[in-house]
Amino acid sequence: MKKFMGEDFLLQTTTAQRLYDAVRDLPIIDWHCHLDPREIAEDKTFGNLTELWLGGDHYKWRAMRACGVDEEFITGEADDYEKFEKWAETIENCIGNPLYHWTHLELKRVFDCEVSLSAKTAKQIWEHCNAILEKGLKVSEIIERFNVEMICTSDNPADTLEFHSGRVKPTFRPSDLMNIEKPSWADYITKLAEIAQKPVHDYESLKEAVFSRVDFFSAKGCNMADHALDPPVYISEDDRVLDEIIKKALNSENISFEEANAFKTEMLVELGKKYCELGWSMQLHMGAARGVNSTMTALLGADKGYDCMSGDDYAAALLRLLDRLEVTDSLPRTFLFNLNPKDNDLLTTIAGCFNGHEEKGKVQLGAGWWFNDHKDGMEKQLIALANNGVLGTFAGMLTDSRSFLSYTRHEYFRRILCNLVGNWVENGEYPADFEKLEEIVKNISYYNAKEYFC
Repeated sequence: MKKFMGEDFLLQTTTAQRLYDAVRDLPIIDWHCHLDPREIAEDKTFGNLTELWLGGDHYKWRAMRACGVDEEFITGEADDYEKFEKWAETIENCIGNPLYHWTHLELKRVFDCEVSLSAKTAKQIWEHCNAILEKGLKVSEIIERFNVEMICTSDNPADTLEFHSGRVKPTFRPSDLMNIEKPSWADYITKLAEIAQKPVHDYESLKEAVFSRVDFFSAKGCNMADHALDPPVYISEDDRVLDEIIKKALNSENISFEEANAFKTEMLVELGKKYCELGWSMQLHMGAARGVNSTMTALLGADKGYDCMSGDDYAAALLRLLDRLEVTDSLPRTFLFNLNPKDNDLLTTIAGCFNGHEEKGKVQLGAGWWFNDHKDGMEKQLIALANNGVLGTFAGMLTDSRSFLSYTRHEYFRRILCNLVGNWVENGEYPADFEKLEEIVKNISYYNAKEYFC
Protein backbone atom coordinates (compact mmCIF):
# COMPACT_ATOMS: atom_id res chain seq x y z
CA MET A 1 0.00 0.00 0.00
CA LYS A 2 1.33 3.43 -0.92
CA LYS A 3 1.62 6.19 1.65
CA PHE A 4 -1.29 8.61 1.52
CA MET A 5 -0.28 11.42 -0.83
CA GLY A 6 3.40 10.58 -0.59
CA GLU A 7 6.17 11.70 -2.92
CA ASP A 8 4.87 9.36 -5.64
CA PHE A 9 1.27 10.62 -5.33
CA LEU A 10 -0.51 9.95 -8.66
CA LEU A 11 2.81 8.83 -10.22
CA GLN A 12 2.43 5.15 -11.08
CA THR A 13 5.76 4.49 -12.82
CA THR A 14 9.42 5.37 -12.51
CA THR A 15 9.13 7.20 -15.84
CA ALA A 16 6.32 9.36 -14.44
CA GLN A 17 8.38 10.12 -11.34
CA ARG A 18 11.38 11.13 -13.44
CA LEU A 19 9.25 13.42 -15.60
CA TYR A 20 7.64 15.01 -12.56
CA ASP A 21 11.09 15.71 -11.10
CA ALA A 22 11.73 17.78 -14.24
CA VAL A 23 8.67 20.01 -13.72
CA ARG A 24 7.99 20.09 -9.98
CA ASP A 25 9.97 23.30 -9.35
CA LEU A 26 9.03 25.23 -12.49
CA PRO A 27 7.34 28.60 -11.92
CA ILE A 28 3.58 28.96 -12.22
CA ILE A 29 1.86 31.15 -14.79
CA ASP A 30 -1.75 31.32 -13.63
CA TRP A 31 -3.33 32.67 -16.78
CA HIS A 32 -6.96 32.55 -15.66
CA CYS A 33 -8.21 33.14 -12.12
CA HIS A 34 -10.70 35.15 -10.09
CA LEU A 35 -8.40 36.46 -7.37
CA ASP A 36 -9.00 39.98 -6.07
CA PRO A 37 -6.10 42.19 -7.25
CA ARG A 38 -6.72 44.56 -4.36
CA GLU A 39 -6.00 41.79 -1.86
CA ILE A 40 -2.71 41.11 -3.65
CA ALA A 41 -1.74 44.79 -3.81
CA GLU A 42 -2.56 45.31 -0.14
CA ASP A 43 -0.81 42.04 0.81
CA LYS A 44 -3.78 40.77 2.76
CA THR A 45 -3.51 38.62 5.87
CA PHE A 46 -6.28 36.34 7.13
CA GLY A 47 -8.02 36.17 10.48
CA ASN A 48 -8.48 32.41 10.51
CA LEU A 49 -8.62 29.31 8.33
CA THR A 50 -12.32 29.73 7.50
CA GLU A 51 -11.73 33.20 6.08
CA LEU A 52 -8.87 31.92 3.94
CA TRP A 53 -10.36 28.57 2.98
CA LEU A 54 -14.16 28.69 2.85
CA GLY A 55 -15.10 32.22 1.85
CA GLY A 56 -16.24 32.33 -1.77
CA ASP A 57 -15.44 28.67 -2.53
CA HIS A 58 -18.53 27.27 -4.23
CA TYR A 59 -16.79 23.90 -4.76
CA LYS A 60 -16.76 23.39 -0.99
CA TRP A 61 -20.24 24.85 -0.56
CA ARG A 62 -21.72 22.32 -3.01
CA ALA A 63 -20.08 19.44 -1.14
CA MET A 64 -21.38 20.70 2.20
CA ARG A 65 -24.91 21.01 0.83
CA ALA A 66 -24.67 17.46 -0.51
CA CYS A 67 -23.96 16.36 3.06
CA GLY A 68 -27.05 18.14 4.36
CA VAL A 69 -25.23 21.01 6.05
CA ASP A 70 -27.54 23.93 6.85
CA GLU A 71 -26.87 27.07 4.82
CA GLU A 72 -26.21 28.94 8.05
CA PHE A 73 -22.88 27.06 8.23
CA ILE A 74 -22.05 27.62 4.55
CA THR A 75 -22.84 31.17 3.44
CA GLY A 76 -24.71 32.18 6.60
CA GLU A 77 -23.75 33.89 9.85
CA ALA A 78 -22.54 30.91 11.87
CA ASP A 79 -19.34 31.17 13.89
CA ASP A 80 -16.19 30.64 11.78
CA TYR A 81 -15.09 27.61 13.78
CA GLU A 82 -18.54 26.05 13.47
CA LYS A 83 -18.30 26.49 9.70
CA PHE A 84 -14.88 24.87 9.70
CA GLU A 85 -16.19 21.93 11.75
CA LYS A 86 -18.95 21.36 9.20
CA TRP A 87 -16.36 21.44 6.41
CA ALA A 88 -14.21 18.90 8.27
CA GLU A 89 -17.23 16.62 8.68
CA THR A 90 -17.91 16.99 4.97
CA ILE A 91 -14.44 16.43 3.54
CA GLU A 92 -13.84 13.08 5.17
CA ASN A 93 -16.77 11.75 3.11
CA CYS A 94 -15.39 13.15 -0.17
CA ILE A 95 -13.42 10.07 -1.23
CA GLY A 96 -12.73 10.30 -4.96
CA ASN A 97 -13.51 14.03 -5.09
CA PRO A 98 -10.62 16.35 -6.10
CA LEU A 99 -11.52 18.50 -3.09
CA TYR A 100 -10.03 15.80 -0.90
CA HIS A 101 -6.70 15.96 -2.69
CA TRP A 102 -6.68 19.76 -3.00
CA THR A 103 -7.48 20.14 0.70
CA HIS A 104 -4.58 17.99 1.79
CA LEU A 105 -2.14 19.43 -0.74
CA GLU A 106 -2.98 22.89 0.62
CA LEU A 107 -2.47 21.72 4.21
CA LYS A 108 0.88 20.20 3.27
CA ARG A 109 2.28 22.94 1.06
CA VAL A 110 1.10 26.04 2.95
CA PHE A 111 0.85 24.87 6.56
CA ASP A 112 3.29 21.91 6.64
CA CYS A 113 0.43 19.86 8.06
CA GLU A 114 0.44 16.11 7.38
CA VAL A 115 -2.70 15.35 9.40
CA SER A 116 -5.78 14.20 7.45
CA LEU A 117 -8.74 16.51 8.01
CA SER A 118 -11.80 14.93 9.62
CA ALA A 119 -14.29 15.64 12.38
CA LYS A 120 -11.81 14.07 14.82
CA THR A 121 -8.86 16.22 13.74
CA ALA A 122 -10.71 19.49 13.05
CA LYS A 123 -9.69 21.23 16.27
CA GLN A 124 -6.07 20.13 15.98
CA ILE A 125 -5.77 21.40 12.40
CA TRP A 126 -7.69 24.59 13.19
CA GLU A 127 -5.26 25.46 15.97
CA HIS A 128 -2.17 24.48 13.95
CA CYS A 129 -3.11 26.54 10.89
CA ASN A 130 -4.46 29.51 12.82
CA ALA A 131 -1.19 29.73 14.76
CA ILE A 132 0.56 30.28 11.43
CA LEU A 133 -2.07 32.77 10.24
CA GLU A 134 -1.83 34.70 13.51
CA LYS A 135 1.84 35.33 12.80
CA GLY A 136 0.66 37.30 9.79
CA LEU A 137 0.91 34.97 6.79
CA LYS A 138 0.64 37.35 3.84
CA VAL A 139 -0.68 36.85 0.34
CA SER A 140 2.79 37.67 -1.00
CA GLU A 141 4.28 34.85 1.07
CA ILE A 142 1.79 32.35 -0.36
CA ILE A 143 2.53 33.53 -3.90
CA GLU A 144 6.28 33.27 -3.33
CA ARG A 145 5.97 29.83 -1.76
CA PHE A 146 4.35 28.53 -4.95
CA ASN A 147 6.82 30.37 -7.22
CA VAL A 148 4.03 32.19 -9.06
CA GLU A 149 5.49 34.24 -11.90
CA MET A 150 2.31 35.74 -13.33
CA ILE A 151 -1.33 36.09 -12.26
CA CYS A 152 -4.06 37.03 -14.74
CA THR A 153 -7.20 38.20 -12.94
CA SER A 154 -10.70 38.57 -14.45
CA ASP A 155 -11.73 42.20 -14.73
CA ASN A 156 -14.78 44.17 -15.80
CA PRO A 157 -14.28 46.70 -18.63
CA ALA A 158 -15.38 49.44 -16.21
CA ASP A 159 -12.70 48.54 -13.66
CA THR A 160 -10.04 51.16 -12.98
CA LEU A 161 -7.21 48.60 -12.59
CA GLU A 162 -5.31 50.62 -9.98
CA PHE A 163 -4.32 47.44 -8.15
CA HIS A 164 -2.62 45.76 -11.12
CA SER A 165 1.14 45.93 -11.41
CA GLY A 166 4.17 43.72 -11.75
CA ARG A 167 3.25 40.08 -11.95
CA VAL A 168 -0.52 40.80 -11.68
CA LYS A 169 -2.10 41.43 -15.09
CA PRO A 170 -5.73 42.22 -15.89
CA THR A 171 -7.92 40.18 -18.22
CA PHE A 172 -10.73 41.91 -20.12
CA ARG A 173 -13.99 40.09 -19.21
CA PRO A 174 -16.98 41.89 -20.76
CA SER A 175 -19.88 39.75 -19.50
CA ASP A 176 -21.87 42.78 -18.30
CA LEU A 177 -21.41 44.38 -21.70
CA MET A 178 -22.51 41.33 -23.65
CA ASN A 179 -25.63 40.50 -21.61
CA ILE A 180 -27.83 43.13 -23.25
CA GLU A 181 -31.02 41.26 -22.31
CA LYS A 182 -30.52 41.90 -18.58
CA PRO A 183 -32.47 44.72 -16.89
CA SER A 184 -29.21 46.10 -15.46
CA TRP A 185 -27.62 46.60 -18.91
CA ALA A 186 -28.63 50.23 -19.43
CA ASP A 187 -27.24 51.26 -16.03
CA TYR A 188 -24.03 49.39 -16.76
CA ILE A 189 -23.58 51.13 -20.11
CA THR A 190 -24.11 54.49 -18.41
CA LYS A 191 -21.29 53.61 -16.02
CA LEU A 192 -19.07 52.38 -18.86
CA ALA A 193 -19.70 55.54 -20.89
CA GLU A 194 -18.79 57.72 -17.91
CA ILE A 195 -15.49 55.99 -17.22
CA ALA A 196 -14.65 55.91 -20.93
CA GLN A 197 -15.70 59.58 -21.22
CA LYS A 198 -17.56 58.69 -24.40
CA PRO A 199 -21.35 59.07 -24.53
CA VAL A 200 -23.23 56.06 -25.88
CA HIS A 201 -26.36 56.43 -27.99
CA ASP A 202 -25.97 53.89 -30.80
CA TYR A 203 -23.85 50.93 -31.96
CA GLU A 204 -20.94 52.99 -33.26
CA SER A 205 -20.65 55.11 -30.11
CA LEU A 206 -20.88 51.97 -27.98
CA LYS A 207 -17.99 50.43 -29.91
CA GLU A 208 -15.95 53.60 -29.40
CA ALA A 209 -16.52 53.45 -25.64
CA VAL A 210 -15.73 49.75 -25.43
CA PHE A 211 -12.62 49.99 -27.60
CA SER A 212 -11.32 52.84 -25.49
CA ARG A 213 -11.54 50.52 -22.49
CA VAL A 214 -9.74 47.78 -24.41
CA ASP A 215 -6.97 50.28 -25.16
CA PHE A 216 -6.89 51.29 -21.48
CA PHE A 217 -6.55 47.65 -20.43
CA SER A 218 -3.79 47.17 -23.00
CA ALA A 219 -1.88 50.13 -21.57
CA LYS A 220 -2.13 48.44 -18.17
CA GLY A 221 -0.42 45.29 -19.47
CA CYS A 222 -3.49 43.28 -20.44
CA ASN A 223 -3.07 40.95 -23.41
CA MET A 224 -6.03 38.62 -22.93
CA ALA A 225 -9.83 38.65 -23.04
CA ASP A 226 -12.25 36.14 -21.55
CA HIS A 227 -15.79 35.56 -22.80
CA ALA A 228 -18.44 33.35 -21.20
CA LEU A 229 -20.54 32.05 -24.09
CA ASP A 230 -23.65 30.47 -22.56
CA PRO A 231 -23.92 29.21 -25.29
CA PRO A 232 -22.21 30.58 -28.44
CA VAL A 233 -24.72 32.23 -30.75
CA TYR A 234 -24.56 33.52 -34.29
CA ILE A 235 -27.08 35.92 -35.84
CA SER A 236 -25.56 38.46 -38.21
CA GLU A 237 -27.17 41.90 -38.54
CA ASP A 238 -26.17 45.27 -39.99
CA ASP A 239 -25.45 48.44 -38.02
CA ARG A 240 -28.92 49.87 -38.65
CA VAL A 241 -30.59 46.96 -36.86
CA LEU A 242 -27.99 47.05 -34.10
CA ASP A 243 -28.67 50.75 -33.56
CA GLU A 244 -32.34 49.95 -32.99
CA ILE A 245 -31.52 47.13 -30.57
CA ILE A 246 -29.16 49.29 -28.53
CA LYS A 247 -31.59 52.22 -28.37
CA LYS A 248 -34.28 49.87 -27.08
CA ALA A 249 -31.95 48.47 -24.45
CA LEU A 250 -30.80 51.95 -23.36
CA ASN A 251 -34.47 52.82 -22.86
CA SER A 252 -34.90 49.67 -20.75
CA GLU A 253 -37.29 48.15 -23.28
CA ASN A 254 -37.54 44.37 -23.57
CA ILE A 255 -35.01 42.79 -25.92
CA SER A 256 -36.02 39.66 -27.82
CA PHE A 257 -33.93 36.50 -27.84
CA GLU A 258 -32.99 37.09 -31.48
CA GLU A 259 -32.09 40.73 -30.88
CA ALA A 260 -29.87 39.85 -27.93
CA ASN A 261 -28.10 37.16 -29.95
CA ALA A 262 -27.55 39.51 -32.88
CA PHE A 263 -25.90 42.04 -30.58
CA LYS A 264 -23.75 39.37 -28.92
CA THR A 265 -22.66 38.04 -32.29
CA GLU A 266 -21.64 41.34 -33.82
CA MET A 267 -20.03 42.74 -30.66
CA LEU A 268 -17.93 39.61 -30.20
CA VAL A 269 -16.82 39.76 -33.83
CA GLU A 270 -15.78 43.39 -33.45
CA LEU A 271 -13.98 42.66 -30.20
CA GLY A 272 -12.24 39.65 -31.75
CA LYS A 273 -10.89 41.90 -34.49
CA LYS A 274 -9.67 44.38 -31.88
CA TYR A 275 -7.97 41.64 -29.87
CA CYS A 276 -6.22 40.38 -33.00
CA GLU A 277 -5.05 43.89 -33.85
CA LEU A 278 -3.50 44.24 -30.38
CA GLY A 279 -1.98 40.75 -30.36
CA TRP A 280 -4.20 39.58 -27.48
CA SER A 281 -5.37 36.05 -26.75
CA MET A 282 -9.09 35.25 -26.44
CA GLN A 283 -10.65 32.69 -24.12
CA LEU A 284 -14.10 31.32 -24.95
CA HIS A 285 -15.80 29.42 -22.10
CA MET A 286 -18.77 27.30 -23.14
CA GLY A 287 -21.19 24.75 -21.74
CA ALA A 288 -22.33 26.31 -18.46
CA ALA A 289 -25.92 26.59 -17.21
CA ARG A 290 -25.90 29.27 -14.52
CA GLY A 291 -28.15 29.92 -11.54
CA VAL A 292 -30.35 26.92 -12.32
CA ASN A 293 -31.78 26.75 -8.79
CA SER A 294 -33.84 29.90 -9.08
CA THR A 295 -34.98 29.88 -5.45
CA MET A 296 -31.46 29.79 -4.00
CA THR A 297 -30.02 32.08 -6.65
CA ALA A 298 -32.68 34.67 -5.79
CA LEU A 299 -31.81 34.26 -2.10
CA LEU A 300 -28.00 34.24 -2.29
CA GLY A 301 -27.14 35.74 -5.68
CA ALA A 302 -24.93 34.50 -8.51
CA ASP A 303 -21.82 32.32 -8.16
CA LYS A 304 -22.98 30.57 -5.01
CA GLY A 305 -22.75 27.01 -6.31
CA TYR A 306 -25.95 26.68 -8.32
CA ASP A 307 -24.36 26.32 -11.76
CA CYS A 308 -23.89 23.09 -13.73
CA MET A 309 -23.01 21.68 -17.15
CA SER A 310 -25.37 22.28 -20.03
CA GLY A 311 -26.02 20.00 -22.98
CA ASP A 312 -26.18 22.76 -25.59
CA ASP A 313 -25.30 21.93 -29.18
CA TYR A 314 -23.31 24.99 -30.16
CA ALA A 315 -20.95 23.72 -32.87
CA ALA A 316 -22.64 25.49 -35.80
CA ALA A 317 -22.65 28.90 -34.12
CA LEU A 318 -19.05 28.57 -32.92
CA LEU A 319 -17.84 27.52 -36.37
CA ARG A 320 -19.54 30.49 -38.03
CA LEU A 321 -18.06 32.86 -35.46
CA LEU A 322 -14.50 31.57 -35.87
CA ASP A 323 -14.79 31.49 -39.65
CA ARG A 324 -16.13 35.06 -39.74
CA LEU A 325 -12.97 36.22 -37.98
CA GLU A 326 -10.68 33.97 -39.99
CA VAL A 327 -11.86 35.17 -43.43
CA THR A 328 -10.90 38.73 -42.52
CA ASP A 329 -7.56 37.59 -41.05
CA SER A 330 -8.81 38.78 -37.66
CA LEU A 331 -8.89 35.61 -35.57
CA PRO A 332 -6.76 36.10 -32.43
CA ARG A 333 -5.03 33.28 -30.57
CA THR A 334 -8.03 31.47 -29.10
CA PHE A 335 -8.59 28.95 -26.32
CA LEU A 336 -11.80 26.93 -26.38
CA PHE A 337 -13.00 25.77 -22.96
CA ASN A 338 -15.86 23.32 -22.56
CA LEU A 339 -17.63 22.61 -19.29
CA ASN A 340 -19.33 19.46 -20.59
CA PRO A 341 -16.67 16.78 -21.29
CA LYS A 342 -18.77 15.42 -24.15
CA ASP A 343 -17.39 18.35 -26.15
CA ASN A 344 -13.65 17.59 -25.70
CA ASP A 345 -13.30 15.97 -29.10
CA LEU A 346 -15.69 18.42 -30.75
CA LEU A 347 -13.67 21.46 -29.72
CA THR A 348 -10.32 19.81 -30.44
CA THR A 349 -11.37 19.12 -34.02
CA ILE A 350 -12.86 22.61 -34.40
CA ALA A 351 -9.59 24.13 -33.17
CA GLY A 352 -7.67 22.11 -35.74
CA CYS A 353 -9.57 23.83 -38.56
CA PHE A 354 -8.23 27.27 -37.65
CA ASN A 355 -4.51 26.70 -37.10
CA GLY A 356 -1.88 27.79 -39.58
CA HIS A 357 1.68 28.90 -40.13
CA GLU A 358 1.38 32.13 -38.12
CA GLU A 359 2.15 30.49 -34.77
CA LYS A 360 1.96 27.18 -33.00
CA GLY A 361 -1.14 26.32 -31.02
CA LYS A 362 -3.03 29.39 -32.25
CA VAL A 363 -6.43 27.79 -31.58
CA GLN A 364 -6.56 25.00 -29.04
CA LEU A 365 -8.62 23.20 -26.43
CA GLY A 366 -8.39 24.88 -23.04
CA ALA A 367 -7.56 23.09 -19.81
CA GLY A 368 -10.05 20.85 -18.03
CA TRP A 369 -12.27 23.58 -16.62
CA TRP A 370 -14.45 23.88 -13.50
CA PHE A 371 -16.32 20.57 -13.21
CA ASN A 372 -13.50 18.92 -15.18
CA ASP A 373 -10.46 19.99 -13.15
CA HIS A 374 -10.15 16.61 -11.46
CA LYS A 375 -8.02 13.58 -12.31
CA ASP A 376 -10.50 11.98 -14.71
CA GLY A 377 -11.42 15.28 -16.36
CA MET A 378 -7.81 16.36 -16.85
CA GLU A 379 -6.84 12.99 -18.31
CA LYS A 380 -9.79 13.05 -20.72
CA GLN A 381 -8.90 16.59 -21.83
CA LEU A 382 -5.24 15.65 -22.35
CA ILE A 383 -6.15 12.49 -24.26
CA ALA A 384 -8.62 14.34 -26.50
CA LEU A 385 -6.02 16.97 -27.29
CA ALA A 386 -3.42 14.29 -27.98
CA ASN A 387 -5.82 12.26 -30.12
CA ASN A 388 -6.93 15.06 -32.42
CA GLY A 389 -4.43 17.88 -31.86
CA VAL A 390 -0.84 18.38 -30.73
CA LEU A 391 -0.39 17.93 -27.00
CA GLY A 392 3.07 19.49 -27.07
CA THR A 393 1.62 22.94 -27.87
CA PHE A 394 -0.88 22.90 -24.97
CA ALA A 395 -0.89 26.03 -22.76
CA GLY A 396 -1.37 23.96 -19.61
CA MET A 397 -3.13 24.48 -16.31
CA LEU A 398 -4.81 27.43 -14.59
CA THR A 399 -6.52 27.73 -11.23
CA ASP A 400 -9.83 29.43 -12.20
CA SER A 401 -10.07 30.09 -8.47
CA ARG A 402 -10.86 32.75 -5.91
CA SER A 403 -8.52 31.19 -3.33
CA PHE A 404 -4.84 31.95 -2.85
CA LEU A 405 -4.29 28.34 -1.80
CA SER A 406 -5.39 26.93 -5.16
CA TYR A 407 -1.92 26.98 -6.70
CA THR A 408 -1.69 23.37 -5.58
CA ARG A 409 -3.90 22.62 -8.59
CA HIS A 410 -0.85 23.21 -10.77
CA GLU A 411 1.02 20.49 -8.85
CA TYR A 412 -2.02 18.24 -9.17
CA PHE A 413 -2.11 18.83 -12.94
CA ARG A 414 1.63 18.31 -13.40
CA ARG A 415 1.48 14.99 -11.59
CA ILE A 416 -1.47 13.83 -13.73
CA LEU A 417 0.27 14.98 -16.92
CA CYS A 418 3.53 13.23 -16.07
CA ASN A 419 1.73 10.05 -15.07
CA LEU A 420 -0.22 9.94 -18.33
CA VAL A 421 2.87 10.53 -20.47
CA GLY A 422 4.87 8.11 -18.34
CA ASN A 423 2.29 5.38 -18.87
CA TRP A 424 2.42 5.89 -22.63
CA VAL A 425 6.20 5.49 -22.55
CA GLU A 426 6.11 2.47 -20.24
CA ASN A 427 3.53 0.89 -22.53
CA GLY A 428 5.79 1.29 -25.56
CA GLU A 429 3.63 3.98 -27.18
CA TYR A 430 6.42 6.60 -27.26
CA PRO A 431 10.21 6.13 -27.09
CA ALA A 432 12.05 6.63 -23.80
CA ASP A 433 13.75 9.74 -25.18
CA PHE A 434 13.93 11.66 -21.93
CA GLU A 435 15.42 14.77 -23.48
CA LYS A 436 12.33 15.14 -25.67
CA LEU A 437 9.91 13.89 -23.02
CA GLU A 438 11.14 16.41 -20.48
CA GLU A 439 10.91 19.17 -23.09
CA ILE A 440 7.27 18.25 -23.74
CA VAL A 441 6.16 18.17 -20.10
CA LYS A 442 8.14 21.32 -19.28
CA ASN A 443 6.54 23.17 -22.17
CA ILE A 444 3.04 22.12 -21.13
CA SER A 445 3.70 22.91 -17.47
CA TYR A 446 5.28 26.33 -17.97
CA TYR A 447 7.12 27.36 -21.14
CA ASN A 448 4.18 27.36 -23.57
CA ALA A 449 2.16 29.62 -21.27
CA LYS A 450 5.20 31.88 -20.87
CA GLU A 451 5.52 32.14 -24.65
CA TYR A 452 1.78 32.72 -25.21
CA PHE A 453 0.99 35.13 -22.39
CA CYS A 454 4.15 36.88 -21.17
